[in-house]
Amino acid sequence: MSNGSPSTGKVVTTSLIVTGNMLGAGILALPIDLGPAGLLTSVLGLLGVWALMTCNALIIARQPFLAQNRDADLPTFFEVVLGPVGKWVSVAANLVIFYGLLTAYLAGAASVLVGSLGLAVPGWAALVGYFCIATLFASFGDVVLRKGATVFMTVMWLLFAAMVVMVVPHFEGHGARGVDLVFFTSALPILVVAFNFHNVIPTVCRVLDHDRRSITRAIWLGSSLGMVMTFIWTLAVLMTLPMESANSVDIISAFSHNEPATVPLGRLIATRVFLDVSVAFAVVAMTTAYMATGVAMLSFLRDVGGRLGKNRLVVWLVAFVPPLVVGALYPDIFIDALNVVGGLGVGSLFGILPGLLLIRQGAPGSRRRLAGWGIVCFFSVVLLVELAQMTGLVHITPDIEYWNARQGQ
Repeated sequence: MSNGSPSTGKVVTTSLIVTGNMLGAGILALPIDLGPAGLLTSVLGLLGVWALMTCNALIIARQPFLAQNRDADLPTFFEVVLGPVGKWVSVAANLVIFYGLLTAYLAGAASVLVGSLGLAVPGWAALVGYFCIATLFASFGDVVLRKGATVFMTVMWLLFAAMVVMVVPHFEGHGARGVDLVFFTSALPILVVAFNFHNVIPTVCRVLDHDRRSITRAIWLGSSLGMVMTFIWTLAVLMTLPMESANSVDIISAFSHNEPATVPLGRLIATRVFLDVSVAFAVVAMTTAYMATGVAMLSFLRDVGGRLGKNRLVVWLVAFVPPLVVGALYPDIFIDALNVVGGLGVGSLFGILPGLLLIRQGAPGSRRRLAGWGIVCFFSVVLLVELAQMTGLVHITPDIEYWNARQGQ
């Protein structure tokens, strides 16, 4: 550890890596995938999962191993603290997370460009074009990410503020008219992925010289900024878009078509200014998260790749080509990919494994161990919900009749 603590400016700019990694596809998908559960349920679930995910990040960041082994990434970390099973669970979950997120960002950006701007190109062509630009940004490493995150976040906040101001006059309170707890259970994976930034924890620790106080401040600041923006955005969308409408400009139609929230909002408000701002916000948000995820993916592959991990070209190809291929073949995979990431990847790696750490490190009957069991139980439910839906054992869909009745009141 260095003799002096990192400066406040460095803590703030590093916190933006956390915020940028949160505010990608998750913030755009959350109101659509969570909306049919109702406004009150959505808000309470959002706040609860944010607090839990941030605490889990701190559990990982405060492990002495990361400070003692500064070049190690999460698979090596989990192998040391939880044994070989921890390593291979970490590797499998990381692959799901990285490939799923990168694919979702590509598909989401293509959906916005084609669905909102009406580009006269196939979805795969828009995806490939976006891939070339976003991957260029993601290929430069930690220093460029930290400096670039400040610029991207500043632009994103300005676009976000302008977009919310234009949405407010259209508030009608549709989502506040009902509660659907059954559907809420199906949205747990998207809530988890919306507050996922944990893959950049090793990067945050390295940038801040493993200074515990600075890391804690950066994580809380970064995740709080992301939570505030996600909260405002979710509230704005659920207060504006109807659950169902005759012209299909609604939450349920967007849910069925795997569309980001900006797409139906653009059709509803239908002004050129809002369309341009909403597209710019969506692209900047996903590009910022794509950069952070890409940097973390490269670090992960170098950590687990052995001899091949030292070959920069091989690492780059393994990191970015599979998401490009899957996204080009399935350009409408946006929300589905995020659900898989949240339920199988994030829930296992950054939910269950941190809970196991608390259980292992806590004394019998201690609050630490009880908290660990609570975390493991919650994320096990998230995992089981996603597995049940993927295998067809459970099929939870928006209750259209219920919401039609509520909107008629």
